[in-house]
Amino acid sequence: MVKYQHAALDRTFAALADPTRRAMVARLALGTATAGELARPFALSLPAISKHLKALEGAGLIERRREGRTHHLTLRAEQLTDAAGWLEQQTSLLKRSLDRLARTLDEPA
Repeated sequence: MVKYQHAALDRTFAALADPTRRAMVARLALGTATAGELARPFALSLPAISKHLKALEGAGLIERRREGRTHHLTLRAEQLTDAAGWLEQQTSLLKRSLDRLARTLDEPA
C-alpha cells in the first residue's frame, strides 16, 4: 500500500477546488505559459490572478521562473500524480466493497 503525505494532498485538493485554478492547471498541462497568458481568459484583476498562482505554487502544483518582469510557469506533474494515485486507491477500495456487497446479495437466502 502506498503512503501519502496528507498535508501535501490537502494542499493539492484545496488548490484544485477552485475552477479558475483547475483551468490554469489544464492550460499548463499543454506546456509552459507566462502569467499574462494564464490570466488572459479570465475577467479577474491581476492581484486575483496572483493569488491563484500563489495557491497553486504553495500546493507545489506549479513552478515559477522569472525572466526580468516575465514569470514563466510550469506544471509540476508529480503533485498531480500523487493525487491521482490516492484517488485510484480510494476507487479500488470502493470497488472491492461493492463487489463484496454484490456477492452477498447474490447468495441464496
